[in-house]
Amino acid sequence: MVIFLVVWEIILLWIIGISSGIMVSAGVFTVLFVVGLVPRFAGRTDTARCEIFYEECLIFGALLADVLSVFPVSGSLGSGPGMIWTVLLSFVGIFAGIFVGCLSIALAEVLDGIPIFARRVRLKMGVSIAVLAVAVGKIAGSLYYFINGFFEGI
Repeated sequence: MVIFLVVWEIILLWIIGISSGIMVSAGVFTVLFVVGLVPRFAGRTDTARCEIFYEECLIFGALLADVLSVFPVSGSLGSGPGMIWTVLLSFVGIFAGIFVGCLSIALAEVLDGIPIFARRVRLKMGVSIAVLAVAVGKIAGSLYYFINGFFEGI
């Protein structure tokens, strides 16, 4: 009976973990597609015919990052297989940095739409207060996260 309960507990934890991961990844991909990162890059580089390929690469990269976060890999600067992992992780780091930079630029372009929205809804005053409130909220959330040590459990 005890083994049966342990098996069900493991299955339940597995289902909760998988469904939580799906929800988080759905949120991340929603942000990426709402911002229009992939179509914008395809338009800028005149490679619109490869847009599906770019989206598949984005999904593959997210899956690879998930696997590497569950099964961490360490490399060394020595010779042999350790050197190969170091080179691979260096490329992953370079491409992740490029991706984060492009995402931040795309988000900055989305923020350019705030004044347009304010004009369309005829909001004369308060735009700066709304932007300031969002910034203060982000700062307060970050401080709460780091002061309480939530990052140590990761």
